[in-house]
Amino acid sequence: MPVHTDLHQHYVQACQNLGQPENPLIAHVLQEADKNDKISWTKGITIKIAGKNHLVPVQRVTDDDLQVLASVLCNTVLVTGLDLRCNALTDAGAKHIATILQENYTLKHLNLMLNDIGTSGAELIARALHSNKTLVYLRMTGNKIGNKGGMFFASMLQINSTLEKLDLGDCDVEETTVHIALMLKNKSPLVELHLCKHEMKNFGVERLCEALYENSSLRYLNLGCNKITRDGAKFLGELLKRNQTLAILDLQANRIEDDGAIYLSEALASSNRTLQALSVVSNNITGKGLVALSGAMKINTALSYIYIWGNKFDEATCTAFSELIHSGRLSPDCTDVEPYEVDGHFHLAELSHGLQKHYYWMPSMGGDNKGANTSLAIVAVSEYM
Repeated sequence: MPVHTDLHQHYVQACQNLGQPENPLIAHVLQEADKNDKISWTKGITIKIAGKNHLVPVQRVTDDDLQVLASVLCNTVLVTGLDLRCNALTDAGAKHIATILQENYTLKHLNLMLNDIGTSGAELIARALHSNKTLVYLRMTGNKIGNKGGMFFASMLQINSTLEKLDLGDCDVEETTVHIALMLKNKSPLVELHLCKHEMKNFGVERLCEALYENSSLRYLNLGCNKITRDGAKFLGELLKRNQTLAILDLQANRIEDDGAIYLSEALASSNRTLQALSVVSNNITGKGLVALSGAMKINTALSYIYIWGNKFDEATCTAFSELIHSGRLSPDCTDVEPYEVDGHFHLAELSHGLQKHYYWMPSMGGDNKGANTSLAIVAVSEYM
């Protein structure tokens, strides 16, 4: 019989039944969850058992710990989120994750970032998602699942009809872009797709763009930290002319240079009116390309967020973006640069703003800086976990 109270009590009983010692971190989190009022339980709660805490050391969750927790969660209603990032889970733990996905019918958000799950663990999780009808958010970031593991998720996406956000960034996945592109051609429910650190080159970008011509659901595409050059940006420019749903495009830490920035600028100025945020941070763009982007913003009023730090600013760049900000066209909260004047000349200073500044971590203090994670305001698939 599913239960929604006394999580800690059921955890203690499960530890005794399985002959496992209690994990102090899990016990503490479940005790705190039990204190939630009835309104929180009615709406559902997120169990946050992150193994890395900036304030106090914690005992990280192991595969054996997860076995006990799984036995509790499989019989618990209204737990809608589970955050297990930065723990010591391996492929053995993935088996228990799969059990939760198969037997819990309320879980919507699952964060497994920065564990030690590999290829076989990825297979177990992906296969469990073949039949799962509730999960909308899955974050596998930093688990080294490899190309074969990536293929399991690509295959899963052809079957699963509910997952809206998938993050496979920094998973040592290099050869699955074409397969993911094929999936996007179908009626995929994905709203967010993160493919950063995939060693993706222009050929992979071309395949993705071809698929997204027909896609009407994806709103957030993260291609940061890849090997995309101006040719890849040209494909993306063509995509922006034809796609009418994409709202966020993250190209940080690629190498699109001036020609790539101009391809994007031309598409944004002439055709696209749906993209709201663009990041070209650290792309070896000089004044020519950056001024073109500023010019596109003057024409395209839909584009509200732009991030340019880490490129090569000249006086024309500094003047152009100073004008955008001082005129009110570009809000200081919507960019990562701030103008200042010295001896009659404008310069740009860096602001700690971006689409996902807290991609791998959350600050222990001062975490209310909305400008640091603006993607959440544009595409709110789930709470930030």
